[in-house]
Amino acid sequence: MNNVRITAIGIVCAAPGFAATAQPFPAKPVRFIVGTAAGGGVDTISRIVGQRLTERWSQQVVVENRAGAGGAVGSEFVAKSAPDGYTLLTISIAHAVIPASHRNLNYDPVRDLAPVTVLVNAPNVLVVHPSLPAKSVKELVSLAKSRQAEIQYASSGNGSPAHLAGELFKLLSGANFVHVPYKGTASAMTDVIGGRVSFTFGSILSSIPHVKTGKLRLLGATGSRRAMSLPDTPTIAEAGVAGYAVDVWYAMLAPSATPRAILSTLNADVARVLHAPELRQRLADLGLEPVGEGLDASARYIDAEIAKWAKVVKAARIAAE
Repeated sequence: MNNVRITAIGIVCAAPGFAATAQPFPAKPVRFIVGTAAGGGVDTISRIVGQRLTERWSQQVVVENRAGAGGAVGSEFVAKSAPDGYTLLTISIAHAVIPASHRNLNYDPVRDLAPVTVLVNAPNVLVVHPSLPAKSVKELVSLAKSRQAEIQYASSGNGSPAHLAGELFKLLSGANFVHVPYKGTASAMTDVIGGRVSFTFGSILSSIPHVKTGKLRLLGATGSRRAMSLPDTPTIAEAGVAGYAVDVWYAMLAPSATPRAILSTLNADVARVLHAPELRQRLADLGLEPVGEGLDASARYIDAEIAKWAKVVKAARIAAE
């Protein structure tokens, strides 16, 4: 085991497979391949983290959007890139859905990509139109069971986080809700506010302002724990649907053959950036909660998410469009 000097963080770390004369990492610009279009949550966090890493490394981080096929386009590009740490993938919870919802992929999402870290969690909330006679999660479930298939929920598209949240809600509550897909988050939210669709699972940032004005009613948070910014709002599990948890996360991955030493350097530097006090507040203002756990913990979490969502995809018959 040889020592490699990592100048970006000013430490010496033991790194298998590296010669003592190896060039410090990073020695040139790093690319973040974003699996979504510009302007979305993944893109936003990629640019925030990229800017901080540029300052830390004195090397430019270039954010490049390669959207398409629910994130599979960007994922394939990174999976087939050189495993040297200079081409990285940033993607949403969609990464956990791709293995089950996509057929005939030209790469293996599990075998060909290695987690660097889960970047942030973006807690969502269940909000309904005030005209719906349901003031709690239990009342919404009871209402749906009594009305059978009349209550609709909106999402930003097939396989989107709101769609996944809705299908898991159906599966665990035993109630039948009708999915109404839209071409974007804004149009889905507009129709819920207008009362044309009964409810949706929206981000805190986009939902809470409408809750405060009375245009929407807040019933619960989707995550495995209460959202930091909404400590008095129960999770959907606490509100009556046992086992329910949808943590909308964004993660960074690399080609699977990337040396462990480089993955460890990336993991440590990204974690330091995410947990810097000034950045934590900026993330909170965006409705995001930093994660930045270690390599092994991140890998275990993503593996568990892939297994979890495979069951939901199968039950709901979700297929990539």
